[in-house]
Amino acid sequence: MTASSAGLADIGSANDDPEPAIVLDRHLTVSDRSTALATDVRTGLTSTPKELPPKWFYDATGSMLFDAITRLPEYYPTRTERAVLAEYAHEIAAMSRADTLVELGSGTSTKTRLLLDALRDDGHLRGFVPFDVDETMLSRAATAIRDDYPRVTVRAVVGDFERHLDLLPTADRRLIAFLGGTIGNLGPRPRHEFLTGLRTQLNDGDTLLIGTDLVKDPVRLVAAYNDSAGVTAAFNRNVLSVINHELDADFNPRGFAHVAHWDADNSWIEMRLRSVHEQRVRIGALDLSVSFAKDEQMRTEISTKFTRDGLADEFAAAGLTMVRWWTDPAGDFALSLSVPA
Repeated sequence: MTASSAGLADIGSANDDPEPAIVLDRHLTVSDRSTALATDVRTGLTSTPKELPPKWFYDATGSMLFDAITRLPEYYPTRTERAVLAEYAHEIAAMSRADTLVELGSGTSTKTRLLLDALRDDGHLRGFVPFDVDETMLSRAATAIRDDYPRVTVRAVVGDFERHLDLLPTADRRLIAFLGGTIGNLGPRPRHEFLTGLRTQLNDGDTLLIGTDLVKDPVRLVAAYNDSAGVTAAFNRNVLSVINHELDADFNPRGFAHVAHWDADNSWIEMRLRSVHEQRVRIGALDLSVSFAKDEQMRTEISTKFTRDGLADEFAAAGLTMVRWWTDPAGDFALSLSVPA
């Protein structure tokens, strides 16, 4: 993708244009993505038990399916987080006094507009930094934000938040937002490493806003990840289609059943794919053949559910102090604001 085709100016051309509409920092290329997918698939399919990272759900079909999931009656997190943001965005803006909003895993940046509006109304907003692995989606979202907020400088960053946090643009006062409960997709050790990495990037005056899904009735939790319409099942199996397309594999997605399981010991939902019969899969690009026993399960995602005290302890262990906590009346989903300890 060229800068002109996306309506963007990358860093190189930004030096020639004193007022680019959008600056694009590209830290992750198509080649990088292919290499990472190949590494993750080889590692995951040769491990015991087998596992695939959830980031590979998201090709164009996966993004469309997830968008459909967010509107399902069983799936409460997206609409609940949006309601909490709508209720408290101006309070968040007033506390952060940020001039730049950085959003990790920004996607389409739809909920972000609540924060942008509040920061603009508070009189400090100058910049927006959407950060995502998907350059196509990032380009579209950045252009839409720039069109609707013409006085805001948009600096889009194509990167992986597990690898490129040290490349975040600086500003006088940043509000770094990580929404959607995405932090729950990381296990305890990667989550600590992520939070610690974020802490090292926070300067005096920066604040960190994180959205987290909360522990609740396991029946509701399982239903949210196993909807009656089967949309989540299709989303889960889509990772196999991604591997087929990008790594010349011959997975039969219908040969795998969707499983959503509540792990009470770890306070997380696991999404798995269960092989409905004994089968062997070939991944051509890796010159790899993998056998699946009948009923063998492969984990594709964890989604951790938190408590306030547990999350505060995790923040403290990473050198952060939680200063505010907002939730919906039912206590389903929370936003927390933290600062360097």
